[in-house]
Amino acid sequence: MSPTVVALLGFAAWSLVLVLGIGLYRTSRVALGQREPNSFAASGEDLPGFGLRLTRAHANTFEFLPVAGAVMLCALATGQAAVTDGLAYAFLGARLLQSLTHLASTSNSAVLIRFLFFAVQVVIVGWWIIGLFGALS
Repeated sequence: MSPTVVALLGFAAWSLVLVLGIGLYRTSRVALGQREPNSFAASGEDLPGFGLRLTRAHANTFEFLPVAGAVMLCALATGQAAVTDGLAYAFLGARLLQSLTHLASTSNSAVLIRFLFFAVQVVIVGWWIIGLFGALS
């Protein structure tokens, strides 16, 4: 399996892990009698601490998945995975570290670190786009 396929599936799997985490978090609140099943805001803004961070980490993940996913799928569909393979694991690692940092804290330093991991992803995807345009022209 190519690194691009691993990164694409890993990104999707991570999004699924986060949404399952939200489901478990909310289900536990309902089971403990702390919340009604229909009382959760989709944005997570009504949740304290970890619940809000978990919801936002998931949102951050699915907001970027279409962009990164489209680029990786383009590389795979056109037989140009060599363009994305070299940085695919770094991309996936930066995504995981961004989310984990988000789950850990929203302190000023954590937000800056989280942004750094996001910036790495943006630069990598931008590099891939340039590479694909060059390879496909």
